[in-house]
Amino acid sequence: MNLNATLIAQTIVFFVLAWFTMKLVWPPIMKALDERASKIADGLAAAEKGKQNLASAESRAGDIDREARARAQEVIAAAEKRAAAIIEEAKLAAKTEGDRIIAGARSEVQQEATQLRDALRHQVAALAVAGAEKILRREVDTKVHESMLSELAREL
Repeated sequence: MNLNATLIAQTIVFFVLAWFTMKLVWPPIMKALDERASKIADGLAAAEKGKQNLASAESRAGDIDREARARAQEVIAAAEKRAAAIIEEAKLAAKTEGDRIIAGARSEVQQEATQLRDALRHQVAALAVAGAEKILRREVDTKVHESMLSELAREL
């Protein structure tokens, strides 16, 4: 065998194989590699977009949390203010009711005192009549002397 002929034949086979590989094998491999690179790039872009969405969602969640806390503080402040107003209203109502009860009790005491004074006057008048009757040893006519007894009762 001739070394030159073998070398030329191997060179031709090499070039045919290179041409065959370049025309038929290489394009599908490159296409698959390009598709894979495109998918990886899309995945990286989606991951970056996901990170951005996560950051904006965390920001919105923080805003919502702060807003909810502020609203809760407003509600608590309003409830405390309303509770203080209710307490003040209850105090005022209790004071008014207490004043009314005290006034009623004072009026009732005054009425009872007046009734007791009147009863005492009548008893004193009766005792005076009885005493005068014993002194005079005769019965005093209360109908005749009623004006005198009323005057005596007023003086007492």
